[in-house]
Amino acid sequence: MGQGDRIRTFIHGFDDKLGGGIPEGHIVLLAGEPGTMKSTIAFNMIYQNALRDGRPGTYISLEQGRDNLTRHLDQMSLSPRDVETKVSIVDLGMIRRNLDGMADRTWLEIFKMYAMNLKRSLNYDILVVDSLPVLELMSRFENPREDLFQLFEWIRDLKATTILISEMKPASEDFGKNGEEYLSDGIIHTKMERVDDANIQRRIRCVKLRGTNHSPNYYTLIFQSGILQATRIIAE
Repeated sequence: MGQGDRIRTFIHGFDDKLGGGIPEGHIVLLAGEPGTMKSTIAFNMIYQNALRDGRPGTYISLEQGRDNLTRHLDQMSLSPRDVETKVSIVDLGMIRRNLDGMADRTWLEIFKMYAMNLKRSLNYDILVVDSLPVLELMSRFENPREDLFQLFEWIRDLKATTILISEMKPASEDFGKNGEEYLSDGIIHTKMERVDDANIQRRIRCVKLRGTNHSPNYYTLIFQSGILQATRIIAE
């Protein structure tokens, strides 16, 4: 695959470890414990691709309200206003509460409706869902493994590179309970690592990425002056 067939994460030093980025059309789990900057990593990817490469993106939030998310992103020097013509942020919870006649629809139905409508209007290249466990919980899956398989197939038909954010418990290596780790094309794992009595480091690694000769190693994840960077871990 050539460079043009990939969507860059814009984490400096990390795309090189992914053969240039995430292959177009892949569904990738971005999984990690709380506080490991998953939302920032995902929006940074949308933000930088829109700003630098003109790629449209959509960020669908099921937990965090749009105002809170926007304030957080402003603090991270990733203001949605910079890319408002190319990027749509959808607060699915607020939409479900405010739309007449929507109360009897499942979250999954509303999610699909908005994802499809925005694909038609914005034709986004990148879709972020924050988060997959909440979507699964609120969708009232009767047969979770089969229903999740059908959801992944539906997402593939959107023809977008999709980042599914997933919460993990600290020190866990369990990336999903309904086969998410097998259905996804890639897994990026973030975690907190205690390096001594006083210091904690954020770390990131690519667990799998189909069609890519990638590094499986952990790297230190640094965020400074609006820039995400993955650096080699230096042993003490």
